[in-house]
Amino acid sequence: MGAESVVESGIGHEDELAVRDAVSAPGPDGEPRRVTRRFPLFTRDTARPEGGGRAAPRDAPAPVRQWPILAVTGLVALGLLLTALDAFKAGTLLIGVALLAGAAMRWVLPDVGMLAVRSRFTDLVTYGVLGATIALLAMMAQPNPWLELPFLDDTLHFTIRT
Repeated sequence: MGAESVVESGIGHEDELAVRDAVSAPGPDGEPRRVTRRFPLFTRDTARPEGGGRAAPRDAPAPVRQWPILAVTGLVALGLLLTALDAFKAGTLLIGVALLAGAAMRWVLPDVGMLAVRSRFTDLVTYGVLGATIALLAMMAQPNPWLELPFLDDTLHFTIRT
């Protein structure tokens, strides 16, 4: 709501709502205050995540605007389907790779739409750790693991003495 519309509605005077710069807005008392994405300890609102804009122009259809989240969700759905069809390792590995791809898109692309949930750093850490963990566990699944980590066998033998 700009200063012109506030003045036209009779809420305030034009000189009370002078906006100093692009990120200032009138506070509850009508005086301009600086608005930042950083909130004090006790917040009453949340900021939109970085990169939370559209991934395509506004005039594009909704699926095109949200292609990053649709790509990650589609790969996860395909991985779940493969897992359900008795291809456990390939399916869970695909789920892990999908989350790692989400982390890569969150890092590289400026706007990722609904793939941006939290701050860029938090999304990167969350998608990356979950994706890497799922992918590693998928490669280590028994029988005939694709990846063997010898220190895990040593840990198991050390903790459970038979």
